[in-house]
Amino acid sequence: MATIFGKIIKGELPSEKVFENERILAIKDLHPIAPVHLLIIPKKEIASLQKATKEDLTLITEVMLVAQELAAQFGIEEGYRLLTNNGAYAGQTIFHLHFHLIGGRPLGAMG
Repeated sequence: MATIFGKIIKGELPSEKVFENERILAIKDLHPIAPVHLLIIPKKEIASLQKATKEDLTLITEVMLVAQELAAQFGIEEGYRLLTNNGAYAGQTIFHLHFHLIGGRPLGAMG
C-alpha cells in the first residue's frame, strides 16, 4: 500500500479514527469543508471506483452502511453528501478508493 491511506491503514501515519473494522476505516478529514467531513476508506487497495470489481460490491455496500451509521452518530442523517472522485479529471488526488461524508451545514446545489 503505497498511498497515504495505505500508510494510515497500516498505522504508519496518525489519523483521527471514528470507525474501524476488519475491512473499513473512517477518519476525520485533515482539511474539512464542512463541520462534519469524514473519509470512509476500504482497507482493500482499490485505485478508484472505476477499478472496483464485482467481487468488491459487498465491500462498497458495507461502506454505504458505515456512512449511514456515521451520519446518525454525527447527527447529520437528515442531510449529507457522500461522494467519491474517480480519476484526475474528477479531482481524485489519492488513488485509493475513498468516500467523503460531508454535512453539518447547508451544502447547496452541486455544479
